[in-house]
Amino acid sequence: MQCEMCGATIQGQPKRVRIEGAVLDVCGQCARYGTEVMQPKKTEPKRPGAAKPAMSLPVRKSRDVLDLIEGEIVDDYGERIRNARMQQGLTQKDLAMSIKEKELLIKKIEKGDLIPEDDVRVKIERALGIRLLDVPEEAEERKKAGKVVPTLGDVISIKKPKK
Repeated sequence: MQCEMCGATIQGQPKRVRIEGAVLDVCGQCARYGTEVMQPKKTEPKRPGAAKPAMSLPVRKSRDVLDLIEGEIVDDYGERIRNARMQQGLTQKDLAMSIKEKELLIKKIEKGDLIPEDDVRVKIERALGIRLLDVPEEAEERKKAGKVVPTLGDVISIKKPKK
């Protein structure tokens, strides 16, 4: 094997060294120019019937943003916003100032050029008293019924030792 720094033939094992941020396999003479990098230990290939290693921690599944969405935004959201705004006698500028957003954003949303993000949608819904989400019927029924799924904390009772 050749030294990656000087090109000389390496006698024995090469030394893995970090020089100027690059990790190189070098000879003993060139190793002094950098800091030695520890080489990871090689693992033995798994043999069938060998003892299993200790269990690793379970991988926590990250929540998807789409799981948190109640429903989909209605197709005619721009028209609904415009009608509700006009019924209240507000201009686009007045609505924008009341929800602390830019007037251009309101114009684009009303035209249908831009779908409002969730935080903007919620502000518009509160300001105009309208709903822009098309909620599935089963989700609406669950809200009305007040059906709550019990959690572990609801089921378990912890007994404290008396002193």
